[in-house]
Amino acid sequence: MAFDNTNYTQTGTIFSRRQFLQASAAVAAPFMIVPRYVLGGVGHTPPSEKLNIAAVGAGGQAASDLNELRSQNIVALCDVDDERAAESFERFSKASRYKDFRKMLEKEDKNIDAVLVATPDHCHAVASIAAIKMGKHVYCEKPLTRTVHEARAVAKAAREAGVATQMGNQGMAFEGNRLINEWIWDGAIGPIHEVHVWSDRPTHNGKLFWAQGVERPPDTPPVPPTLDWDLWLGPAPFRDYNPAYAPFKWRGWWDFGSGGLGDMGIHNIAPVYSALKLGAPTAVDSSSTLVYKDSLPLASTVHYEFPARGDLPPVRLHWYDGGMLPARPEELDADQELDREDGIIFVGEKGKILVEGWGGNEPRLIPESKMKAYKQPEKSLPRSIGHHKEWIEACKGNGTTRSNFDFAGPLTEALLLGTLSVRTGKRLLWDAESMKVTNDSDANELLHYKYRDGWTL
Repeated sequence: MAFDNTNYTQTGTIFSRRQFLQASAAVAAPFMIVPRYVLGGVGHTPPSEKLNIAAVGAGGQAASDLNELRSQNIVALCDVDDERAAESFERFSKASRYKDFRKMLEKEDKNIDAVLVATPDHCHAVASIAAIKMGKHVYCEKPLTRTVHEARAVAKAAREAGVATQMGNQGMAFEGNRLINEWIWDGAIGPIHEVHVWSDRPTHNGKLFWAQGVERPPDTPPVPPTLDWDLWLGPAPFRDYNPAYAPFKWRGWWDFGSGGLGDMGIHNIAPVYSALKLGAPTAVDSSSTLVYKDSLPLASTVHYEFPARGDLPPVRLHWYDGGMLPARPEELDADQELDREDGIIFVGEKGKILVEGWGGNEPRLIPESKMKAYKQPEKSLPRSIGHHKEWIEACKGNGTTRSNFDFAGPLTEALLLGTLSVRTGKRLLWDAESMKVTNDSDANELLHYKYRDGWTL
């Protein structure tokens, strides 16, 4: 029996496959997974055991996400670049193929339960909200959106629709990420007033990943025959194709991405947000190398001010990218240096926690002698079954996700306010409730932009 036309009967009522999944989310966990024998024997796979998933994006990071979701039914794939998507098209050969996700969602509405969104940042919001408005569960790659306005809108839409969501910052599933929470809540280093977070992006291993701090390329080479450039642009302002934008290099351009802060800041600041229970900042200021009209600077530092939260004190959070680093902490043992690629330093009244690697993976108290002497608390947080698996189970009504859009939305807003400060070169005072910069009207114009015709939230 095909998944796209199966109905399930309960006390005389006909449920569509999507209605069954939505209804199942409202009942208690022990009843979420329906045993195979109840629905017709060993050979039958009940709807609560496998999701029908459509993907907006099939190459690059989307291919990695699809691999993590391969235990489910991948029923439809959409990508604007046939060459980039070729491997996924071949791997999931039974899936229907599309170039325009709007057409895919319209045609596959009755066939799908959930949607993966793994496109360049500027298309995250339009694709996610389109799926959410159709009642689909959504996994969206990081950062959640390209603009502050979009982040607020996507989180609101998901909350109102009651769908299961997850943003693709996989570090939220790391064991180290949970240890950070538990140690800080245990008072391992006392109240925290300051945090330093960094990534070397847009460089990596001493090489430039994508161009930043450059002018827009003047040449207009032909569009590759496998790429639909107009659909790739989506809602973004029109510009002629150039390989400096696609694939992957789009991260360094204001119209499409948010540089190192949007790429790795979303990973490395997430454990800080979680452990310190941060919300919206009240002020953001920054400094950077030369800022261009079209591209982000090569390196920047961003300084966030967060207010007190209950019995938690105000916090200053400092971000560094492009090879910039905080001062080496004096507590670091003499033969050790900071990881130049990614890291976090929590500064408490009673000590410091150093986190090496991205996403909060390897925390430790410094110096090493303090780590050895520390008696770790009992594990108070549930351990992850896997970042993608969390979402799969949440879609079926089993639990929630650690990076759902209620968490991812405010986190993304804050990071994008940082890029806004870099872009304007100004200290910005932020009123989160009214979603306005209160001391610079021009900055408010950059909270969103006018989409091209045919694109909407």
